[in-house]
Amino acid sequence: MNYAQAMRELLEPLRVYHLEGTLNGGELDSLGAALDACGAVLEEIQREMLLSTAQGKGLEAMEKLLARRPVTHDLQRRRDALAALLRIGGDSFTLAAINDNLKGCGLNAVASETGTPGEVEVCFPEVPGIPDGFAEMKAIIEDILPCHLEIRYVYWYITWAMLEARFATWSDIEALGLTWGELEKLVV
Repeated sequence: MNYAQAMRELLEPLRVYHLEGTLNGGELDSLGAALDACGAVLEEIQREMLLSTAQGKGLEAMEKLLARRPVTHDLQRRRDALAALLRIGGDSFTLAAINDNLKGCGLNAVASETGTPGEVEVCFPEVPGIPDGFAEMKAIIEDILPCHLEIRYVYWYITWAMLEARFATWSDIEALGLTWGELEKLVV
């Protein structure tokens, strides 16, 4: 229902106004259109002011406040990443909090302790090889992790056993026409 219709319904029970095809009706339509436009702007402002519902201007404004931007362009993952970046604080240095922040930033990365003091390992469990956009991810990871820690990045590639389990012969693999880089990142 639009505002013009709502005003008509409010005035109708009074039975004083003739609203169809009259100057009064035209005035209500004009006022209703202006109120509809205001309502649309207010709805957009209400949507964009909350991180959980923002879609455009609100997310862009939030990103301008932060030193780093989310790696993802997916709307929900972008919201989650901004929420994670906003959560980072002085008490964010437990392993669980660090991994929560990494995940929330849209990074498919997991930090773990190595057993060597002052050293952590960061791996990308669902991404074979070096992930796309690694330079940006590395900058975010190094912002999240405490600066006194040495960070070792760990990558994984498909193994011969995985290839043998998936393909019967080498000609089956060659039929795919993959480069060596594509082959080593082939996910089973």
